Amino acid sequence: MAAVAGPLCTWLVAACLSAACDAEEYKQKHCCPGGSGAGGGVMLGQRRRLGARRRGLARSGMAMAVALQAERSVIEKKKPDIKQRRVVVTGMGVVTPLGHDPDVFYNNLLDGVSGISEIERFDCSNFPTRIAGEIKSFSTDGWVAPKLAKRMDKFMLYLITAGKKALENGGLTEELRNELDKTRCGVLIGSAMGGMKVFNDAIEALRVSYKKMNPFCVPFATTNMGSAILAMDLGWMGPNYSISTACATSNFCILNAANHIRRGEADVMLCGGSDAPLIPIGLGGFVACRALSQRNSDPTKASRPWDMGRDGFVMGEGAGVLVLEELEHAKERGATIYAEFLGGSFTCDAYHMTEPHPEGRGITLCIEKALADAGVAREEINYVNAHATSTQAGDLKEYEAIVRCFRQNPQLRVNSTKSMTGHLIGAAGGIEAVASVQAIRTGWVHPNLNLENPEDTVDVGVLVGSQKERCEVKVALSNSFGFGGHNSSILFAPFK
Repeated sequence: MAAVAGPLCTWLVAACLSAACDAEEYKQKHCCPGGSGAGGGVMLGQRRRLGARRRGLARSGMAMAVALQAERSVIEKKKPDIKQRRVVVTGMGVVTPLGHDPDVFYNNLLDGVSGISEIERFDCSNFPTRIAGEIKSFSTDGWVAPKLAKRMDKFMLYLITAGKKALENGGLTEELRNELDKTRCGVLIGSAMGGMKVFNDAIEALRVSYKKMNPFCVPFATTNMGSAILAMDLGWMGPNYSISTACATSNFCILNAANHIRRGEADVMLCGGSDAPLIPIGLGGFVACRALSQRNSDPTKASRPWDMGRDGFVMGEGAGVLVLEELEHAKERGATIYAEFLGGSFTCDAYHMTEPHPEGRGITLCIEKALADAGVAREEINYVNAHATSTQAGDLKEYEAIVRCFRQNPQLRVNSTKSMTGHLIGAAGGIEAVASVQAIRTGWVHPNLNLENPEDTVDVGVLVGSQKERCEVKVALSNSFGFGGHNSSILFAPFK
């Protein structure tokens, strides 16, 4: 210890004196007249003396400086090379209007089955929109403790169920999870709307008395609590939080989760999004925005991206979760690798709360930055799962940006999962990431439902038709955009 203390003290004294010398030099330089003549000569002499003192002090502290430099080099060597830590998808979990199993969900998409129907959960006869991608049958048995299931908001129930199903799908049994380093396992599943029903019920209770309020109303309404409860259940102590960027939420969570793995901060991450906005205040809020389709007489025809007859998006609900894992970690446990996560990006339109930039600048920049992050050439992209929600401006601006980025690629296929599921808000990117991975796995891309009268400016040769199509996906791009001008793009490819 004494051997270290000597050089350390010397170095500290040297640093302090050096700072004092700097202060004195500054004072002489700025407070005394300079230039030629006697003033300039005095300044020059002072600088030389200060320089000599510094050189002497530097020599006395050189040993410590070298030691610190060596230590710094060791620290820098320990930092993982982001490009060397590859991220793969090893599990998927969904709760959707088209099924709660990744294969059932995707087979329904391939068959062109619509999950949009009349809302049955509450009386919406007085609303101009009475249809949605509503989940008719859902059970938490075996996934969520009964006491919690009674108290939690549905967005949390969907989240936890989809998360645990993703673990099961990825072969991460309880026995295997007990062998993991739980400090390197994390959860990053977000929500755009959070616990709307829990919060709404609390307001109704408050009309009577604060004593009637649910003591869990605050924690169960916040968007982070789903990830938190799931981590508590699993004992996972790694990165844990939620991101809320409206309808871009899932992609933000997926890319940030992947970056934790790339940076060496985690080995396994559960990531995606969940939302349950189908309650009167949720429906009413989007009706007030004039954002929803009113095609109540024919629900399955209501969501029609790029079709001239579109009149707004259709609300949906559910959750989509991926298991992302560091490649070597996945190999060591013998995991099935579904696809590789290549990278992604975020941008902001900085233009309008609900409308896309008229020139699609934010979208174009986001796609280009995603390609750069992934190290992928634009010619390699041959499948795009578009955000396309069935709105007038949004569909076209995204299409224009896609064509601008990928030019006239004859192999490019573009579709919209929302034509069959509706728009799952913060969960949309999660289930669409699953759809993108499933396209890679199966070699099939699902149809665009209801594309009966395409916009004149849209090249139907780029869009998938009314039937599923064979496609050997080289690189898949999945877009998600949200109110506030949030743009996100993520990329997946077959694992090689």
